[in-house]
Amino acid sequence: MKFQNWKWLKTHREGQFFERNSCYDRSGKRPKRRGVRSVARDVAETLAAMAHADGGTLVLGLEDNGRPTGVDYSQDRLEVILRVTERNIRPVLKTHYQWAHVDDVKVLVFEVDWSQEAHQLTDGRYLLRVGDQNLPFPASDIAAMKEGKRRRVTETQFIGEASLNELDKDLFDQLREKTGLALSDAQLLQHYRLAEQRNGRVILSLAAILLFAKDPLRWHPGCYIDFVKWEGTERHFGAELNVVKRVRIEAPLIRLIEKTFQTIWPHIRERQRLVDLFFEERFEYPTFAWQEAVINAVAHRDYALEGTPIEVWIFDDRLELRSPGALVEPVTIERLERRERIHASRNPRVVRVLTDMGYMRELGEGVPRMFEVMEREGLKQPEFRIEGGAIFTVILKNTPVYSPNTLQWLKQFEEQKLNPNQKRLLAYAHAYAGRFTSRTYQKLVGVDIYTASKDIKDLIRRKIARSLKKGGRIYEVVPSDRQQLIELPDELKKLRSTLKQKGYLKNEDVRRIFGINMAQANRLLRRLTETGWLHGEGNKRGRRYYLNRNIEQS
Repeated sequence: MKFQNWKWLKTHREGQFFERNSCYDRSGKRPKRRGVRSVARDVAETLAAMAHADGGTLVLGLEDNGRPTGVDYSQDRLEVILRVTERNIRPVLKTHYQWAHVDDVKVLVFEVDWSQEAHQLTDGRYLLRVGDQNLPFPASDIAAMKEGKRRRVTETQFIGEASLNELDKDLFDQLREKTGLALSDAQLLQHYRLAEQRNGRVILSLAAILLFAKDPLRWHPGCYIDFVKWEGTERHFGAELNVVKRVRIEAPLIRLIEKTFQTIWPHIRERQRLVDLFFEERFEYPTFAWQEAVINAVAHRDYALEGTPIEVWIFDDRLELRSPGALVEPVTIERLERRERIHASRNPRVVRVLTDMGYMRELGEGVPRMFEVMEREGLKQPEFRIEGGAIFTVILKNTPVYSPNTLQWLKQFEEQKLNPNQKRLLAYAHAYAGRFTSRTYQKLVGVDIYTASKDIKDLIRRKIARSLKKGGRIYEVVPSDRQQLIELPDELKKLRSTLKQKGYLKNEDVRRIFGINMAQANRLLRRLTETGWLHGEGNKRGRRYYLNRNIEQS
């Protein structure tokens, strides 16, 4: 048959739900056809891993770049591949396959849905699809994940009274444009396992309605997001009600994410941060962090809880995103905080559509990246809570952990790929004359003596730190030319000679040097203080400003 989705097969990005596999070995000077058992083993591994995650598609006979090279085995050899899920996987894994033509080259397309059972390969391994990899995973964790999904599968429920007329045709057009799938609306739904044909009629699942319905609230009363901006840092009610803004955001899930972004954007304030000697406007929450939290809430919430919407609360000091439903096994708060690449979806069909629409990328990577971007901006790491046993809450705080000056100093170590605790240790040392001890490190980040020893030895190996004396327990950051590159802002350069002469600055010094009035001098001194270059002592006319100690060491 002529497969009508050939363009999608060639261009679709490999990842959680999709993989290409070649029948040729190209490691030598000339490509040679791989042994059929090696190919069959790859097929079994990928399909089993996908079945443990959210299902997916495997195309055999395509190169990594999408070029079709075909499946060219004799019929008896081909049977080894076609029957691999019966022979190499226990219990037997149900899959669907069909032949397709891509640029007139014959390829084999396998499709597998999420399976309620845990499937073991004949070599004893259990695999889980994480991003574009098939990773070994403990059988107990996979069993727990399956059990959790069995208890909570809501998206697959079929709504007999709903019809295709309830769905928004424009959303199907958007999905076709994103994926290149040349399918009718009904075929698209069936491709994503969102509908079934029964007695000549298309029956829609709840997932189809949540994603595409013109009026999803007609079918699910909690399919919306409640956005509230509060004044201050706490919620008050009654006569002290402190709601500044409240918006109820309603839309099918494909539109709901973007509408929520548009609603939240105006309320994310900008803050000044010194970057390479220039004051640059940065948002108080990194865009990726809060948007990833919104996407995850929409994709993974428990839609069995109809009476509660997703809630986004913005306070002066934090953003909280509250999603109905506890975490899905084997995901735990501890694993999230350890930044493990772990993914388990309560709603695999919803996730697959949102991924193809471009909202979700490498599954299992979102939370680790949230930590990275918050850390890069010098902010506290995300916090996670389960409230009332059924509300998963993500908290992003806008309070900087480090001064802009310290962040600037830490930039010299970016290429070293240090772990977060090592960065915290260096920041501490920067503020305390460049020195630290193992005991200091243990107290600072809450690790044991063995972990502290390992991390400090790693810094020594990288020539970032050294012991003050052989066998000693006091360490220092190794001075280097790169560490001397922390330059002062232009305004402070003009004040440096006065600082050296007097040891401090006063408002009258700034007025004299820049020829400005008292209020303007106060603003300049306040800015240099808030950005970590100076600190003030004393009050009113007697107030003096000193260079911070870590700058004096530079």
